[in-house]
Amino acid sequence: MIRVGTGFDVHRFSEADKGHPLILMGVTVPFDRNLKGHSDADVMIHALMDALLGAAGLGDIGQHFPDTDPRYSGIASTELLSRVVASLEAKGWKTVNADVGLIGELPKISPYRQAMRDKIAPILGIDPSALNVKATTTEKLGFLGRGEGLAAQAVALLESVAIKPH
Repeated sequence: MIRVGTGFDVHRFSEADKGHPLILMGVTVPFDRNLKGHSDADVMIHALMDALLGAAGLGDIGQHFPDTDPRYSGIASTELLSRVVASLEAKGWKTVNADVGLIGELPKISPYRQAMRDKIAPILGIDPSALNVKATTTEKLGFLGRGEGLAAQAVALLESVAIKPH
């Protein structure tokens, strides 16, 4: 059995500080601002986690990691992703592939794309070639076009690895 899930997330920008850099797909991206959030605000991983959880029918990241829980304050989204993958594996699911897209005018992520794939693919248990990372703009339209924040969308394909009775 295979299942597909989609995810979407958005975070507003705040002024960058040395203690909280801009993190996208687990990689520090030099930029003059960072994203506001309860965790490290990695908008791309958050969309990916929602896609994975959705495909498995396990809800969303807000259910698993509520922003009201102090345990998740400032936590690395790569750690949260590892927990999501462990939950999927416990339910008999493995990731086949994923496609994650950043939406916003800046920063440009092309110089970091391969590092992002190399960072996240092992957490998912897939080859980096099975993880696509891309970006697009909104042609300067809306809050994303005005540079007020970033959004991300993701799609993930899962395959059941549960042993089926004969």
